[in-house]
Amino acid sequence: MTDAINRTVSPQKSPAETGELEIRPRTLEEVIGQDQVRSNLKILIGAAKKRGEAMDHVLFYGPPGLGKTTLAHVLANEMGVNIKVTSGPAIERAGDLAAILSNLRAGDILFIDEIHRLGRAVEEILYPAMEDFALDIVIGKGPAARSIRLSLPRFTVIGATTRLALVTAPLRARFGALYRLDFYDLSAMRKIIDRGAGVLGVAAEEDGIQEIATRARGTPRVALRLLRRVRDFAQVRADGRITGQVTRQALDLLNVDPSGLDDVDRKVLSTIIEKYNGGPVGLNTIAASISEEPDTIMDVVEPYLLQLGFLDRTPQGRIATARAYHHLGLPYTAKTQPTLFEE
Repeated sequence: MTDAINRTVSPQKSPAETGELEIRPRTLEEVIGQDQVRSNLKILIGAAKKRGEAMDHVLFYGPPGLGKTTLAHVLANEMGVNIKVTSGPAIERAGDLAAILSNLRAGDILFIDEIHRLGRAVEEILYPAMEDFALDIVIGKGPAARSIRLSLPRFTVIGATTRLALVTAPLRARFGALYRLDFYDLSAMRKIIDRGAGVLGVAAEEDGIQEIATRARGTPRVALRLLRRVRDFAQVRADGRITGQVTRQALDLLNVDPSGLDDVDRKVLSTIIEKYNGGPVGLNTIAASISEEPDTIMDVVEPYLLQLGFLDRTPQGRIATARAYHHLGLPYTAKTQPTLFEE
């Protein structure tokens, strides 16, 4: 089974990656792309500063690697407040969240990554904290138990999720601002890679930057990871300068093709085409065929294949499109009556 995080083109953050904090933008002016979100955030920040209040609660959602965590830190910098970072899986008990909330100061930001993975008991503590800025705690047990409400300073919760549908409706309703982050266009990707090369102190030519941007799947995290790997290749097998030819050699060695697909992406497409006649075929069937987790395919592999138009989702299952056949160099014959492969 392939580790999704360790894939070169995985949008998930790898624990082994270092130096990302230096590359991250610190202000909204430094943020590249996501123009509509940036414009809305400028208004949100400006209004909060004029009123002298904490920002409204914000929820960012969209595929991984597009900058949700980065934007949370940018908002903290723009507001001039502290940010406390945690994640849904890390808050196991209601007491853990109560301890975090009780240590917040006025205007502070609490950033909760993967907020859709919060437990129900934890969410119940978060509701009054977000709405009434109050913390309800129970002291004692049995008949002697009593509830105490503690006041909290006004603070801001920033949530991030890749699965908006899994965020419960009561929690989602308590966010005043919801913003979707989309994949970046080629122009934005070039600017991100150029800026990253400058921060890393790497000499990069325009055609090298273009080559990385084309294969980076519209995801800044993937782009910066590829930039680091190309830098390593250039230092070992070239003169240290990232040119178009050096970049192509490095990325071909990493099995990242000109469309940004790696071996896992190609395996998914070839499985649908060669084993199941192009589909439709169920997600669990695909996962079992290539020894992968269904969630990995749905969250990491599928979004980019759908964006490229290589894959279609239908009520009956996944279907490989004509573009997928052509990309893999396979002959395509339109099917008048597709066969359904059951889960």
